[in-house]
Amino acid sequence: MNFRDKILTVDSLVTWRQALRNEGRTLAVTNGCFDILHAGHVNYLQSARNEADALLVGVNSDRSTRALKGANRPFHTEEDRVAILAALESVDGVFIFDEPLATSFLRTAMPDVYVKG
Repeated sequence: MNFRDKILTVDSLVTWRQALRNEGRTLAVTNGCFDILHAGHVNYLQSARNEADALLVGVNSDRSTRALKGANRPFHTEEDRVAILAALESVDGVFIFDEPLATSFLRTAMPDVYVKG
């Protein structure tokens, strides 16, 4: 699978989630800015993936990252951040959300397990 196929839109997220349910697979979800990806993130994502059959990572948009971290952030664009995350073997799907809080994203994703470090 091309890692770019793991980057989901609102429409594809709903379809992707339903397909997992139809297959009887569980979904773990986590979220964050993931602006400066480091080994701690990679270990955390692998641990989150171990909690279910699939892992979906919600990524704060550039706008919401600025709201959370300040005017000089993010260092990397949302497109770069989701591409890097999608390329990780432990990550099954990536979704950009625009709000500072993940509440709406979580309602759409309907995780079986929510993982936060």
